[in-house]
Amino acid sequence: MSAKKPTILLVEDDRLISRAYEIGMKHEGFDMLVAYDGSEAMAILKEKQPDVILLDLIMPNKNGFDVLTELKADERLKAIPVIVLSNLGQDADIVRGKELGAVDYLIKSDLSISDVVLKVHTYLDRKK
Repeated sequence: MSAKKPTILLVEDDRLISRAYEIGMKHEGFDMLVAYDGSEAMAILKEKQPDVILLDLIMPNKNGFDVLTELKADERLKAIPVIVLSNLGQDADIVRGKELGAVDYLIKSDLSISDVVLKVHTYLDRKK
């Protein structure tokens, strides 16, 4: 029997970007959960606990900062590593994301999906 595949929750409102990440991450051996806004992400998290969360910040219904705040206040969810994956690159946004509990902050436009996969592996290795 093979080892359980790590599960990643991708929270991204741009369906084209989310599909590209979903395909790329599945190709790398991850099971993927996808939410298109913060409210949907929190609904998924009531049912499932992923190994890592990739979180966009600018989304309808509930933004990524609100999701991060809610996640870190929940005893069941707060240990899940959250990597912010956003195009917001201002220092203030990066500081705020990390202060709210993100383990890393990545600028989407600066990285390929392969780069993000490497980052995810870094945090999965730390969880072991």
